[in-house]
Amino acid sequence: MIVHDTVMTAEGRRRSTPKHFMFLAVCLVFLAMTIGTVSAAPADWPHVALSGDGTPVSYEVYGTGEPTLVFVHGWSCDARYWREQVPFFSRTNRVVVLDLAGHGHSGMGRTKYTMGAFGEDVRAVVEATGSRRVILIGHSMGGSVIAEAARLMPGHVAGLIGIDTLENVEYPMTREVLEKMTAPLKKDFRAGSRQFVGQMISPRTDQRLREWILADMSAAPPAVALSAMDELMMQYVTGEAARVFDQVRVPVVSVNGDLWPVNYEANRRHMLTYDAIVIPKADHFLMMNRPEEFNRALEKAIRMVLEKADRGK
Repeated sequence: MIVHDTVMTAEGRRRSTPKHFMFLAVCLVFLAMTIGTVSAAPADWPHVALSGDGTPVSYEVYGTGEPTLVFVHGWSCDARYWREQVPFFSRTNRVVVLDLAGHGHSGMGRTKYTMGAFGEDVRAVVEATGSRRVILIGHSMGGSVIAEAARLMPGHVAGLIGIDTLENVEYPMTREVLEKMTAPLKKDFRAGSRQFVGQMISPRTDQRLREWILADMSAAPPAVALSAMDELMMQYVTGEAARVFDQVRVPVVSVNGDLWPVNYEANRRHMLTYDAIVIPKADHFLMMNRPEEFNRALEKAIRMVLEKADRGK
């Protein structure tokens, strides 16, 4: 049985319209809207590259334009921490974001998470994308990672940009200080990491964002996080944090908050060139909680790196 609706014609007469015809019309409109939406959506899916030891490394590519900007996250983070940068910089450049091994969607098969192995992760992604000229951008621990990656890719890296990192590559870390720093993490990783990371977030930060960062980072796999922390800080104990730059002869710029002072002299003793852009009253996660200011500063840092790189040719 077909149920009819009664409607008034232009002549004032009444006629009936089958409801299923009306339903069909609505469906056709919805289908047209859906097709338009689907066609506008990005067609590219996330990718996976194999690092030097065979570990799968997840990465995503957005936009076009050289140089390619490769964003490398920090300790116990992942590619999502660049969500405020991807749409902004992919308007003019090819943007690559990745999850280092043991983080995000990448493999967790390693027993040690060294900065050198993370550098291999970055190289594998750069090679998989076919990028010929790249700027490596690394947050926090990512600053050490991009230095290692640049050492593995001479001739392909135009420059390095550290994000709230590389304040002093000669920082005099000792094993005793390192053990004291990591003791709370080893005792209770979730509570210890919340306390450790919480000191790096400004009280002015939106509380929802603050809680997300703390919850997310404290949920990292403890074995991965503890290994990466130990390997990172041991580079300062041994002096490798500075020595790597003796082999990486590209311009370096940092975009930092002002939580920690920058030792320009120490950095310039090892880097080809070094400059810093410091955003007042910004904290360790400035790319997330001060995105507009940060993106402008990063744009400037990119120009500085390219100008120095081009002059050096």
